[in-house]
Amino acid sequence: MREYKLVVLGSGGVGKSALTVQFVQGIFVEKYDPTIEDSYRKVPMILVGNKCDLEDERVVGKEQGQNLARQWCNCAFLESSAKSKINVNEIFYDLVRQINRKTPVEKKKPKKKSCLLL
Repeated sequence: MREYKLVVLGSGGVGKSALTVQFVQGIFVEKYDPTIEDSYRKVPMILVGNKCDLEDERVVGKEQGQNLARQWCNCAFLESSAKSKINVNEIFYDLVRQINRKTPVEKKKPKKKSCLLL
């Protein structure tokens, strides 16, 4: 099985860890320790509007998120909810597809058979 390394970025408290834990372990974690933030460029990316199940507390609209994704990184935009399991798998599957398009699997070269006469 091929191994992938993904980075989930975003401001504090937006649910990056909850999305990741939901995808990997299939559970929703109410409380989670803060993680380290960093920035990366020119890598496969999806802008995710998390916590879409909290419609009454929405800060960023769907159209605004789509526009930001186009302007900022020309990437896809998905709304998600780790708690309600909305688009959790789709986010990570799409990232893996992007990685596969960018870095195709190396084909193993057939071993050369040789015969040596002395």
